[in-house]
Amino acid sequence: MPVNAALKTYLETRRSIPAFQMCEPGPSRTEIEEMLRLASRVPDHGKLAPWRFIVYSGAVRERMSLELADIAMARNPEMADDMIAVEKNRLTRAPVVIAVVSCAAPHVKIPEWEQVLSAGAVCLNLVMAANALGYASNWLTEWFAFDEKAHRVLGISGDEKVAGFIHIGTPKMHPGERPRPELADIVTFAGE
Repeated sequence: MPVNAALKTYLETRRSIPAFQMCEPGPSRTEIEEMLRLASRVPDHGKLAPWRFIVYSGAVRERMSLELADIAMARNPEMADDMIAVEKNRLTRAPVVIAVVSCAAPHVKIPEWEQVLSAGAVCLNLVMAANALGYASNWLTEWFAFDEKAHRVLGISGDEKVAGFIHIGTPKMHPGERPRPELADIVTFAGE
């Protein structure tokens, strides 16, 4: 079988860029829609589409970040000033943040676990779609991915879970490589 050299090189060198190391320009609405079409092409047993997207861009990110900061400070009144600054900028570190929301639910034929895995596959596809269009990306789940009050701010309903927040923008710098696991430590060949 012929090797797709460009894809192989991408997979060999793929690296997340920290959200705080991203800047403008971010993707246009047309580019975002293309990313979401690509991200949606994942294994989806039963064609349930057990996930959805929420796109945060523009000024709404600032308002929501301040609301998230209020929740964080109410939970931790002793929060240091530098952490308050971090909280106030949660959704403004990258030009675009896309929530991948898992809508997994009991089904007579499709295990809920498979639906959750499909949402995870959407996150990775979205990271790769952003990279394919020339943008940096980072898949994060932070405290507000698991907080019911934060979910109300972010437009996530009570029966949904956050699979990830994908931060997308232009990298300020090229990241170095990081250690990867040795195959011998993570692979078992059955029967050998």
